[in-house]
Amino acid sequence: MQVNPPGQLRPFRAALLSALVPGTGQIYAGARRRGWVMIAIDGILVVALLVYVLRGELEIAKDWVRPGALAVMMLANLGVFSYRLIASRDAYYLAGGIPRQRASTQLTAGLGVLLALIIPHVVFGYYDAVQYNLITTVFQDEDVAASDPPSTTSGATVLGGTITVPATTTAGPPPRAIWDGLDRLNLLLLGGDAGAGRTGIRTDTMIVVSIDPASGDIAMFSVPRNFVRVPLPPGHGIWDCNCFPKLLNDLYIEGAQRPDAFPGPGAPEVNAVKGGIGELLGIPIHYYVLVTLDSFVGIVDALGGVEMDVPFRIVDEIYPHEDGITIESVVIEPGLQKLDGHFALAYARIRRHADDYARMNRQRCVLEALVKQSNPAEMVRAYPRIASVLEATLLTDIPISRLPDFIDLLPKVDTERITTIRFIPPTYVAGQDERGKDIPDVELIRRDVQVALTNPAAVAVSELGLEALDETCS
Repeated sequence: MQVNPPGQLRPFRAALLSALVPGTGQIYAGARRRGWVMIAIDGILVVALLVYVLRGELEIAKDWVRPGALAVMMLANLGVFSYRLIASRDAYYLAGGIPRQRASTQLTAGLGVLLALIIPHVVFGYYDAVQYNLITTVFQDEDVAASDPPSTTSGATVLGGTITVPATTTAGPPPRAIWDGLDRLNLLLLGGDAGAGRTGIRTDTMIVVSIDPASGDIAMFSVPRNFVRVPLPPGHGIWDCNCFPKLLNDLYIEGAQRPDAFPGPGAPEVNAVKGGIGELLGIPIHYYVLVTLDSFVGIVDALGGVEMDVPFRIVDEIYPHEDGITIESVVIEPGLQKLDGHFALAYARIRRHADDYARMNRQRCVLEALVKQSNPAEMVRAYPRIASVLEATLLTDIPISRLPDFIDLLPKVDTERITTIRFIPPTYVAGQDERGKDIPDVELIRRDVQVALTNPAAVAVSELGLEALDETCS
């Protein structure tokens, strides 16, 4: 067996040392002065890193939602890699390395140096690029909420099955700096049935999340898909009732088909659904986020599934697969279940042998389980796949410039302090139309929304007689 000469690996040891800590390989090779100069540079870089880290987790998180900061981090990553590469190469030659050693005797040592140099920078650069692409692909350049939103009425009522909309009042547009003086931030979360084999988007899941920027209190309002005659803002629609006479989950499609009927700062379909739901609740909707069926399945699968305590058997013999083509029989047994994306979606989506209101409960439970079960390590591992799914399937009008403001909300938000209201019959229904579809009690809905928004969660839950989310999901 061939034994390498004792000094043959010395250049590679020097190169590896300087790949890990630039300057140490130079000292090992005998170039002490040069080595200490590099170590001084190392010290400056470490101090700069410490100063950056000591800014705090929130400030660092904000940099990861700023395209400019991501670009600077990528350049810094390339700069440090270049510095380490130059230091490693210099140490190699100082220790007696020559350009052409025999590859058969140096492969292992050379590979070790190469991996030490490349791996951390490739990993960091990959995550940086993934985040940059996600931010610049999904989020908007302009702040739509800074424009004049549709006005909301102050007391529409339902008389004899027809919505009567009184004179409109408006508090004016939200401030351009959205956290300055804004009492509530209102986000509309939509789950749409768009997917392969489908045309248009029906928003079967509609949840408004209202956040108090000062206290972090959250109110969640689940709006049924099958409400009819939902009021519309002045200037919206083409119907004499000043409402949308069809099922509410068709409003997004209607906006796309009748762009002139839904003016506003965003796309007509977005103006339509934000305006209609905002008018129903009596609050402005600042931003929306729409997740399609494919997106939901991909996110759950990327996270390795979601664990659900299923309270009773869920069955649909003719369940429409998310591909929009396949029909299958789905059975989800009671008990603790680990559901993949397909079955988690089915659990949140099935209404056969039940109704839309039971499905609304399950949707809230799945969302709660996903939030509680996602830990930081799992999110880091799954993030590239999640980002890829979101780039292809998520729609929103949240502007890039507002993402750091959302980061500021994180330490204030407490998921245990949430007021949740489901606008389900018979409480929130004023009557039925000629097809037997539910007409919302707009006045009552708006009144209870204000109770939820103007009281701490515990007070609102008690005053409105609401069921706790844990009770709903058990």
